[in-house]
Amino acid sequence: MENSVYVVLAILAVLWIFNQVFADRSPIPETSGKVYKIANAAEFDALLSSTAHVVVDFYADWCPPCRAIAPHFSELAEKHSSTGNLAFAKVNVDHVHDIASRYGVSAMPTFLFFQNGAPKGVAVEGLKARASVPLTADGLVERVRGADRAALQAVVQALAGQGGKTRTE
Repeated sequence: MENSVYVVLAILAVLWIFNQVFADRSPIPETSGKVYKIANAAEFDALLSSTAHVVVDFYADWCPPCRAIAPHFSELAEKHSSTGNLAFAKVNVDHVHDIASRYGVSAMPTFLFFQNGAPKGVAVEGLKARASVPLTADGLVERVRGADRAALQAVVQALAGQGGKTRTE
C-alpha cells in the first residue's frame, strides 16, 4: 500500500513538471522592432527578395529552447540589422508550416541563412562542426539547430563583419 502512494505521488509530480514546462503556448514576446514576424509565404518571399542577407529563426510558441533563445535573437537583430543588407525574421512553424517544409525544418529552433533569396552557407572562422552546427563539405554553416547562442552569434557576426557577404565558390 505504501509503495502505491509513492507511485501515485511520482506520477503526479511528473505530470505537474510536464505541465509547467509545456503549458506556456502564448506567443513569444518580441523585444526588437528589427525582427520581421512572418505571417505567410508571400511576406517571406518579399523579405528575401528585398534584402541581400536574411537570418531566419524557425520556432514554435510551445518550444522552451525557442523561448530561451528569443531575447538573444532580438539583441542580435538590434545590433546588426541593416536595411537592405542584413535582416532578421521569425517564422512560426505551426502557423506558416509551408515555409518550414520548403526548407526541411523539422526541429526547433532552427536558424537558416539566406543570400539573394536562397539558402546560403556562411563562412565562420573558428566555428567547428557539431550536432547543432552542421557544416557543408567546404566548411560553410548552412544552419544552426537548437538554442546554440554561441554558434548563432558567431554566424551573425561573420555576416555583419563581412558587410553581410557570404563566401561563394
